[in-house]
Amino acid sequence: MSSQQKLYEGKAKIIYTTDDPEILLAHYKDDATAFNAQKRGTIVGKGQINCTISSHIFRQLETAGIPTHFIDCPTANQMLVRRVTIIPLEVVVRNIAAGSLCKQTGIPEGKVLKTPLVEFYYKNDGLGDPLLTRGRLYEMELATPSQVEELQNMALQINSYLQNFFEKCNITLVDFKLEFGIDSLLKLQLADEISPDTCRLWDNSEADPQKRVMDKDRFRRDLGNVEEAYQRVLERVLSAVETI
Repeated sequence: MSSQQKLYEGKAKIIYTTDDPEILLAHYKDDATAFNAQKRGTIVGKGQINCTISSHIFRQLETAGIPTHFIDCPTANQMLVRRVTIIPLEVVVRNIAAGSLCKQTGIPEGKVLKTPLVEFYYKNDGLGDPLLTRGRLYEMELATPSQVEELQNMALQINSYLQNFFEKCNITLVDFKLEFGIDSLLKLQLADEISPDTCRLWDNSEADPQKRVMDKDRFRRDLGNVEEAYQRVLERVLSAVETI
């Protein structure tokens, strides 16, 4: 399927139209950003790694009954996806305290949460992607109460599946970000990607708090060996998929 024109370019992907108006082409970039794009760089091979990881995880989630926008991967760093209208919310699921949760609450990093925490952030770079209460979310008309309940339920389902999947990879799923869209039939679908860019992943075989990091925190915190960490995640995901 041939690509036609650029529809949108974000921090990690370029979206193109195709000759089918209901199908888009997502090109995964090697560009890396952090702190709302205040820090920029390049992670060599990131586009191919994230596209490959995401495609395998989307396939696994589909078999588990989670609808996604994924269709196929025509090349290593390109993904064909169903056209959806993205809900302007980032849905974050936390299993272990890390990142902004620790900074904003004083909860120590590494504390296992009593139950998974689902949070909603306004997807708006100009405002810094703020954390929203449900009252604010409804006042802003970003989603209906029924959609919010469905988003939360789907996020928890995805979390349950991914925790088990990454455990097979000898990786702990600390937290992760999801984005959802609404298709032409007004059905909710998981969109965007699931990768070391959008997940915090800790290597179970490493006790050192810095060495265990396998995700974009290596870029955010200047820990080094970013490409190597992403590649290790890819290798373990592919190995786990082969055993399923």
